[in-house]
Formats: sequence, C-alpha cells, structure tokens
Amino acid sequence: MQNSEAMALSAALLAVAGGLTQRINENVVARGFEGVRPAHGFAFARLAPDGATVTDLAVHLGVTKQAASQLVDEMVRKGYVERRPHPEDARARLVVLTARGWDCTRAAEEAAAEAVREWGDVLGEEQVRVLREQLLRIAPRGPVRPSW
Repeated sequence: MQNSEAMALSAALLAVAGGLTQRINENVVARGFEGVRPAHGFAFARLAPDGATVTDLAVHLGVTKQAASQLVDEMVRKGYVERRPHPEDARARLVVLTARGWDCTRAAEEAAAEAVREWGDVLGEEQVRVLREQLLRIAPRGPVRPSW
C-alpha cells in the first residue's frame, strides 16, 4: 500500500470514528439526556456493569486521577453516577451508574445501532458484517478511550 493510500485509509477511519462518536452523543442528547459529552460515554463504558474507582476510571480514560475525579463530580451533579463505599477497600469509593446513567447508556446503544444500520443502507448488510469482523481483527485490545 502506498503512503498516500495509507493516509487516505487512516483519514477515513478517523472520520468514521469521530462521526460515529458525535452522532451517538447528539442522539443521546436528543433523547433527553442533557449535558452529556462523548467523554461521559467512554466513562459509562468502564463503569458498567460493576462500577469502578476514580483511579480505575483514570487509567481507562488515559487521564490523570484529578481529571477523572472532576469528570465524576460532574456526572454526580448531573445524576448519572453516584459514589458508594467500596465493598472490598474501606479507603476507596466505588463510582456506579444510577438509574439515569443506565438509561443514558441504553440510549447510546440504541443510537449506535441506528447509525450502524444506516451503514447497511450504504454498504449492504453483508459488507457491514465483514467490516465488523475485519476491524475486530486489527482493533487494539484494551479500553476504548477518547483521543484527547
């Protein structure tokens, strides 16, 4: 593959990922979940299903513990998460999704499914399935995190 082809592919993948993230977020907001940003969705992915500490969340998001703590404070104020005593570590607090946080997570899943179904209108269902399988083969293992 020529450098120019590799750059075109890189740009297309980044554009699709960014567009998908934006579309999911816009559709979540349109469903009544005001004040959410894409960073919240990446945090929700780590917090579901069993919660996490602020330190765990910081590692997942690739940010400092202070930045993760500020994000958690914001999500608590908005009613998406709550802090609870950690069941195994008396010094730590566990951050868990509230009912509103779970509702928001389900709205994001619905928005993602809608976007991907539209890819089927363009590419065909079989090509979307092949695309998914091929991307899963080369996707890095580990957390899906925003590119700050």
